[in-house]
Amino acid sequence: MSQWITLGEPGGIEAYLHRPEGQVRGAVVVCSELYGVNDYVRQTCADLARAGYAALAPDYYWRNARRTALGYSPEERESGLVLMRALDRDELVADAAAALAAARTEAGGRGVAFLGLSMGGHVAVRAATALRFELAAVFYPGWLLNSGFPLVGPTPPLETADRIAANGAFLLGFCGELDHIIPAEEWQQAEQRLAEAEVPHELVSYPGARHGFACSDRPADYDPEAGADAWRRVYAALADHL
Repeated sequence: MSQWITLGEPGGIEAYLHRPEGQVRGAVVVCSELYGVNDYVRQTCADLARAGYAALAPDYYWRNARRTALGYSPEERESGLVLMRALDRDELVADAAAALAAARTEAGGRGVAFLGLSMGGHVAVRAATALRFELAAVFYPGWLLNSGFPLVGPTPPLETADRIAANGAFLLGFCGELDHIIPAEEWQQAEQRLAEAEVPHELVSYPGARHGFACSDRPADYDPEAGADAWRRVYAALADHL
């Protein structure tokens, strides 16, 4: 039930798609970590499909490398950082729009969620400022209130949180207390900014958890208790919003 598909014109962006075998309960756009559409992302798509959701993971690196699938070694992380630094904010939004259109056709008349993992969490929040879909569920999303990479651009996504409110997505976010990318103070500021913009949301922080706590392929960071709770909340939100 899994395959690569082209989103739009031949030679353009592709996505890894995993369809459920039975009734479709909606569709989920899975936005990957900086490691690309790797084994962990494909397994995430398979898990979502088993729960009844069509899951597609766009290859956001397609302009510079096709179907990137990196592991978690220091060397592969550096390769991922090179690719991530080459991403452009406006191109990301265009790619997210193509993924959303494909997800709508796969959703069986139900809603669409964006599920973002680390870098992909940033992409999902950015997409919510520009596109209309039902749910953004994001794990440890970076650079919501600060810049530093071309994919962020001059305006971090929560600077325009009012656009998320206007587009109607519920934002569910997860972060570990010891996350080295998202300080606790920044997570609190994100909560404040979302509340001020009247974005329907829930942000969850896990004591003692690190960046990447939900990924079992990263044993140094994996926190099975926090990860299980976060995924329970994701599936509950999918059921509620899609």
